[in-house]
This record gives sequence, structure tokens and C-alpha cells, in this order.
Amino acid sequence: MTTDPKTETRPVTAVLVDDEDLARRYLRELLSAHPDIEIIGECANGFEAVKAVRDLAPDLLFLDIQMPKLDGFEVLELIDERPAVIFVTAYDQYALKAFEVHAMDYLLKPFAAQRLDECLARLDEVLRRPLAERQEPPAHELTAAARPPTACTERIVVKDGAQVVVLPVDQLDYAEAEGDYVCLHSGDRSWLKHQTLSSLAQSLDEGPTRGSGTPRFIRIHRSTLVNLDRVERIEPYSRDSRLAVLKGGTELPISKSGYKRLKTLLDDEA
Repeated sequence: MTTDPKTETRPVTAVLVDDEDLARRYLRELLSAHPDIEIIGECANGFEAVKAVRDLAPDLLFLDIQMPKLDGFEVLELIDERPAVIFVTAYDQYALKAFEVHAMDYLLKPFAAQRLDECLARLDEVLRRPLAERQEPPAHELTAAARPPTACTERIVVKDGAQVVVLPVDQLDYAEAEGDYVCLHSGDRSWLKHQTLSSLAQSLDEGPTRGSGTPRFIRIHRSTLVNLDRVERIEPYSRDSRLAVLKGGTELPISKSGYKRLKTLLDDEA
């Protein structure tokens, strides 16, 4: 008699993340019909989820999107080695489009046992594949694809050692490109985030408007994105170059194209 290979494979470990206890209990009940899935943790918010993934290293994450403090996308941005993810969501059409485009699976609340069964069946190959072999899009790409066309990022999440920093974009003074990373500056603090400056600029739409139609952020150099509200003045630096002087005294070089954009905006506000 041939042995079923599945009986020789360890269970797939899973963590459930949802801020509603009832939703977690419902999912736990449905998963009880799947002995190959072992629930090793439950989280009621995004901060707990980041810690649980770091400490428990699950194979699979059932992840709610709409949660206080940190949403599901922000959780993924803070995870170094991402497990397979099944979104559990009541999110809108833009998010569903993002999942489909990036081949991410999701459970749309309210869902039945049959829908969960179908979801797990389709993901079986992914769940059994080593983490290193999975090709998944960066979390910030999912966020951008899920965002409605007129919406922009209003906060940025970044790890600072073992801590999580949630930075409202209004408090971001400027950002600098550092290879595949971006250095975020706010007051006398700075953080490195694994994201390109172009991607950050796109998520900010190089600025949501502030009522007057003026962008909030502007690229003054190919490697520098600045909060227009922080620009105090523009000074000459040499014959053909200029500096943006921010409130607080920070000086940032301005490219020729950046100067044209910046001067136009400042003149419009004058």
C-alpha cells in the first residue's frame, strides 16, 4: 500500500490576524476541518502580527486588512521574511483588483467553508514551496495597486530596531534615496526603509493636494523628495546651482529641473 505523502509532511503552521474576536473564532472553527493546518498564534492587531511572524515564523498568515494602528498592508511592509498570505477582508474593489493582479488570494467577508476550501486548495502548492522560492510583490506595490486613484498615503510605517514607527506624512520633512532604500527625515530623527524613492513619491503622488491644488511633496533632485511646507527659502549655492533651506536650517541641493518645479509652486503660493 502506497503511503500518502501528505501524512509524512508536517502541518502547515498558521497565524490568524483580525481585530474582531468573532472573526477569528469563525475562521478557527472552519480551519478545524483542515488537520494539515496548525494554528500556532492569533493576533488582534497589526503590532501583535509583526511580532508573531518574527517570533513564530509561520508558513501561512490569515491577515485582515482594515485594522486600527496598523492595517494589513503595513504589517507586510514590516515583515522581513513574508509567509504565504491569505487576506481576509471586507475591502473594496481596488484591493480585490490588486490581489488579482499580483496573484494574491483573499477571502471576502462574509465567506463560507466552501470558499475557504477552494482558497486552500489553490494555495497548496505555494504553501509547500520554500519561502526563498516564492516570488511575491513588495507590500508597498500591493498598497499602491489597492489605493483608489484619488487617494494617497497618509502615514508611513518603518522599523526602528525592534520598534515600529508610524510616521504621518505631514511630519516627514524630506526623503533621500539610498540605493534600494529611502532615508526618511523628520525633525532630528531619521529612518531607513526598504523602498525606492520613486515608489515612495508615487505613493504620495508627489503630494496629495492641500486644498489649493498645490502638491505636498516635490522632487527637487532625482535623489531628494521634500515636503513643500518645510521649505523656507531658496538660496544660490554656486553660479548654476541652488539650495533649498528648510525650516530648522537643513540645506538640500536643487537640480535645474527641480528648481523650475519648486520656484513655480512657491511663486503660485506667494
